[in-house]
Amino acid sequence: MKREYGIILIIYIGMHLSGIIGSPLLLFFSNMFGYSMSPGSAVTSWLLISFSIAFVFILFHLRKEIHPIRNEQGVIPLQSIFWGISGIFLAFFAQSIAITIEMALGIEMGSENTQQIVGLIQAAPLVIIITSIIGPILEEIVFRKILFGSLYKKLNFFLAALISSLIFSLAHGEPEHLILYGAMGFTFAFLYVKTKQILVPIFTHVAMNTIVVIMQLNPNLMGQL
Repeated sequence: MKREYGIILIIYIGMHLSGIIGSPLLLFFSNMFGYSMSPGSAVTSWLLISFSIAFVFILFHLRKEIHPIRNEQGVIPLQSIFWGISGIFLAFFAQSIAITIEMALGIEMGSENTQQIVGLIQAAPLVIIITSIIGPILEEIVFRKILFGSLYKKLNFFLAALISSLIFSLAHGEPEHLILYGAMGFTFAFLYVKTKQILVPIFTHVAMNTIVVIMQLNPNLMGQL
């Protein structure tokens, strides 16, 4: 694994663990300087701070590897556009199959992780930037470009996608929905291999998360779709 990839993994893990210290410190200093901040506000504020800082540092370390999806004429290839858009439908299709399997196994529908995210957004709307844009981008860089990409150099697609998707699933903290997150991992890995552009699964992941969040925030839309 490249040195830069190792640094990115450390930054990513550190970002997720930083809240243990970051949120209490933010609350402590805000109260010290006379600012009224609730524990909930400290959590959401630190979430925005830590993700933003990690995002900048990770992109900095990948600055030589992430290029715009353009050909020699400066035009975005139709194949990338096709798979970026089709990937959204493919991801929802894979998700529906996974949900059907989980229901058949007696696993309850609904994601506690998603409900927590919706709650954070309702408390602090700016969090949607993390859940719908920065979060998915970082996940694709870490789980697809680095983990899957490194494994795919030594293993076949199925094994590389299986291992990286398993880690991707466990990272969400909902082992009961292993099949659901695994299906997403396989879909995004497929898009990455098919187009050889990490920006394609990034686009699909961002779009999917945005759609899910909007539908959760506006339940009435679900009945109209």
